[in-house]
Amino acid sequence: MNAIVDNKTSSPLQRIRADVQGMHAYAVQDSRGMVKLDAMENPFGLPPELQAELGKRLGAVAINRYPGERVAELQRALASYAGLPQGYGLMLGNGSDELISLLAMGCDLPGASILAPVPGFVMYAMSAQLQGLEFVGVPLTADFELDEAAMLAAIAQKRPAIVYLAYPNNPTANLWDDAVIERIVQAQGEQGGLVVMDEAYQPFAARSYIDRITRHGHVLLMRTLSKFGLAGARLGYLMGPAAIIGEIDKLRPPYNISVLNCECALFALEHAEVFAGQARQIREQREWIIEALASLPGVKSWPSQANMILIRVPDASKAFEGMKSRGVLVKNISKMHPLLANCLRLTVGTPDENKQMLAALEQSL
Repeated sequence: MNAIVDNKTSSPLQRIRADVQGMHAYAVQDSRGMVKLDAMENPFGLPPELQAELGKRLGAVAINRYPGERVAELQRALASYAGLPQGYGLMLGNGSDELISLLAMGCDLPGASILAPVPGFVMYAMSAQLQGLEFVGVPLTADFELDEAAMLAAIAQKRPAIVYLAYPNNPTANLWDDAVIERIVQAQGEQGGLVVMDEAYQPFAARSYIDRITRHGHVLLMRTLSKFGLAGARLGYLMGPAAIIGEIDKLRPPYNISVLNCECALFALEHAEVFAGQARQIREQREWIIEALASLPGVKSWPSQANMILIRVPDASKAFEGMKSRGVLVKNISKMHPLLANCLRLTVGTPDENKQMLAALEQSL
């Protein structure tokens, strides 16, 4: 006879980790009917003729079959596009988020930790927590530069498995000092750990680490096509010494890149000049916005090498809600970290969107 279960004391929720139950799900703001400038997306769509061409391509994809050789073709295309050095490997992820999770999984040894400057991309800490690893957040300086002494001390004390360095950083949008970065990279290598250079915003930055990656055998370079212009396709890629990439790739779920995502990415790379032109417009608009912000009383902005601009206003909640009521959605990050008190993050949009954003901000201060 089967035992009777007392539903008053037993619940399937008890099988879910307590720390997971205590977490908050990643929040996506409702942007319906808004000028959407909260998520660092490329604001430009494909020209109509390319939309039609892509539609034909996707219509011919064998969606009844698992991904096959086309994924390998995409890897080769990305390697060529990025200038992957000889002897280096490249693996694909369903966005950079999956790659970050796989790295945490692969480095989950007893006592392992993951270290990153904060404030930074939230997935570094979240992936560590979900994998049961310690996350070590090292605060930036008041001007959002790397605190070299604190970083080196934390590396020496914690001996982290991974150090993440976003190049440029999110949400501060700045490129850190290269000499400081090299000393951190060297210190992490001397204690046998990995460094992951996260270049999610590479299309908008003046520098890349790709020309320095071969100096070190412990540095991986991570990029995404989200900021390139394919945020909806969810595709990231990780480059590094073939032996290291080969180990992390063992953890990748089979067929993690759909045939549709793969075909979209191949199509985009075939028309890379279109997306390069869009990135150029975004960089030009970024400088125009920064110049315009300088004339707004009480607003401080920081230099940007991404498609976002960090600003501080007298009252972030008031400004955010005021802009939202005027149909412009940005990101209120003032509660994300004490260094970000009263800060908003503005995504660079189209020229018309940027004008609406600045007008809404000025009226909401």
